[in-house]
Amino acid sequence: MSASPSVVILDYGSGNIHSAAKALELAGARVTLSADRSVAEAADGLLVPGVGAFSAVMAGLTAVRGGAIVEKRLTGGRPVLGICVGMQVLFEHGVERGNDTPGLGEWPGVVTELDAPILPHMGWNTLEAPEDSRLFAGIRDERFYFVHSYAAQDWSLEVHDPFPQPRLTWAEHGSRFLAAVENGPLSATQFHPEKSGDAGIRLLKNWLETL
Repeated sequence: MSASPSVVILDYGSGNIHSAAKALELAGARVTLSADRSVAEAADGLLVPGVGAFSAVMAGLTAVRGGAIVEKRLTGGRPVLGICVGMQVLFEHGVERGNDTPGLGEWPGVVTELDAPILPHMGWNTLEAPEDSRLFAGIRDERFYFVHSYAAQDWSLEVHDPFPQPRLTWAEHGSRFLAAVENGPLSATQFHPEKSGDAGIRLLKNWLETL
């Protein structure tokens, strides 16, 4: 990692980009907000934010050809981090209130509503992170901040040697769901690192160290 890696936050109209930018800067990144394809493809890292409905996030990403940007980076092994709905859209489909919206399809599976007595899942929660996680190095026992009603609740991607197995982190709110995935250059968190205090900054710093 360079002394101050460059990170582009994909600016497609999502509502939480400025808090994400501030958190990345605190973690040590040089941050640019952009939807320009050449800028987004050239950065050391790309962050895909997301708040609100799956369908609205996909509409925003489609308008700036965000799927092509993500795909081009991953094809070249260049890191991408999705946050909240920015994680959800990496799956094949999202079903919200009966609406089935195609996602970016980087991972198989569908995002569905949590089976929980209280929704949204809002507040701090613990995680089950693997011991070899890069994102959660030094912070596996910390709590992180969630705001969501939907999530990916299973994992079906089969990876064969020589490719490394994805690192899956789980959490529970009514039902068990994926809280984070580390899959080669593509990582994502269902929670908001930028709202998770010192632990969230440390997670972003851990990600920057992989760039």
